[in-house]
Amino acid sequence: MVTAPTLLNPRLAVSLHDLDAARIFYEPLASFDKYGALIPILAREVPSVENGGIAQDGLSVTWELKSGVKWHDGQPFTAADVVFNWEYVADPATGSPGLGSFHEIERVQAVDAHTVRVAFKRPTPFWQAFFCGSSMIIPRHVFAAYRGARARQAPANLKPIGTGPYRHVEFRPGDLIRAELNPLYHVPHRPFFDSLEVKGGGDFVSAARAVLQTGDYDFAGITIDDNVLKRIERGRKGRIVFGGDANIIDHIQVNQTDPWTEIDGERSSVKTSHPILTDPAVRAALPLLIDRGTIQAETYGRRGRATANMVNAPEPFVSRNTRWEFSIEKASQVLEAGGWRAGLDGIRAKDGKRLRLIFQAPTSATYQKIQAIIKRACAKAGIEMEPKSIVASSFFSSDPANLDTYTHFYADLQMLWYVRGTPDPGGLLRSFTSREVPAKANGWQRFNAPRCRNEEYDRTFEGAQTELDPVKRAALLIQCNDLLIQGGAVIPVVSVVGTVAMSKTLRGVELSPWDLTASRLAFWYREAERR
Repeated sequence: MVTAPTLLNPRLAVSLHDLDAARIFYEPLASFDKYGALIPILAREVPSVENGGIAQDGLSVTWELKSGVKWHDGQPFTAADVVFNWEYVADPATGSPGLGSFHEIERVQAVDAHTVRVAFKRPTPFWQAFFCGSSMIIPRHVFAAYRGARARQAPANLKPIGTGPYRHVEFRPGDLIRAELNPLYHVPHRPFFDSLEVKGGGDFVSAARAVLQTGDYDFAGITIDDNVLKRIERGRKGRIVFGGDANIIDHIQVNQTDPWTEIDGERSSVKTSHPILTDPAVRAALPLLIDRGTIQAETYGRRGRATANMVNAPEPFVSRNTRWEFSIEKASQVLEAGGWRAGLDGIRAKDGKRLRLIFQAPTSATYQKIQAIIKRACAKAGIEMEPKSIVASSFFSSDPANLDTYTHFYADLQMLWYVRGTPDPGGLLRSFTSREVPAKANGWQRFNAPRCRNEEYDRTFEGAQTELDPVKRAALLIQCNDLLIQGGAVIPVVSVVGTVAMSKTLRGVELSPWDLTASRLAFWYREAERR
């Protein structure tokens, strides 16, 4: 993992890499396969109307849990653990990024030791958002003493005790994970491997070579320019595998607050407004300066598709109302009409404010190339842009004390990716509601990093959350996508499929675009190489 994990508590993680690493040790009630269907993991079966698990009014779902499941320390997994996870996340003092989604839950009740009933405050069509996929279960007996304000002090944040196929041996944050086979695992004859090592750091090219050419490692998630990837994949030790539906959206976030003014101990405070980026002319010009076609061709290649949408799959949720355009000439005209005049050095200014922007992104050859492409276009339109690169392990850190995280967003623009954790786009779109804004009060543990606040967007999203008719609900979520783009706080660039380098001897790896890379780790195995 090039972006090495720094935390192994899935209930406190804001980084995909921390979540993926936690999935080695922890499990949800059910996982999403590559088609978006649920596979029971800690649950005995998937709830349905037919088996009585789903209430017809959409107000509750009942889970039957597997019996005989044990935590890594030998304690039994029960319904009380599921109830505790709701209590842990729902306590604002815990600072869990999942608080926004758990807001929909009225209560979680243990009907008996192996039955859990989740009651919602209102009809909830996508009940699979709770305790499925990346929403993993942590043990009550381990974390009960560290709920609320003490959540960050739990030793198990770094020494996980889960129900997963492998148990913790060693964790060096930002560097290394060592794990061993869990002899108590609840799936017979699994996992296959006696031990597991995850190495963090380095760069994507080195990671790809370690799998494809030297064979030192068996698996690596990679983000590499496609032209470079084509040269590396000629190695004989491994193969490249592309994911299915494009569930990753590389996009630019446009800060709606002032990252350079501090109020009450925080910058990028919602008590401020960005002095330049909230200007209508600048907001309209910026998307015209993103050469998505060149970016896609010169970097992502087979892995990506230029897009104007945040939601690009599945098909029923994709908007047909948006389009992207690259035009330096039009952008210049928009800025000129908005009163931004070019000075002697070619840089525009208005009301004494120079049109200069800091554009940050995690360190990678791909992102630095994209920054350079955008900087050149902006310069031609009279915008001075200074690219800034932040080591990915810091940029995506779940540590609220780290000022370089994307949730702090102490810059004008930033480029990053968001990953859809479920086939339903509600989770992604929830990330941009007003209550998801990161701030000092919540430990910067939220996902609405650009701080966009739009009452119409919030109302539309809330309407989708209770709409049980799937066609009407899809229409509302499409409207959310369109409102988000029109608001100017995000600029979609490329829709990307996950790409991994994998040993030729590795088998059983089923990659789901709707779940974490390690979601089926228990079923990976080795096959002798054919000669």
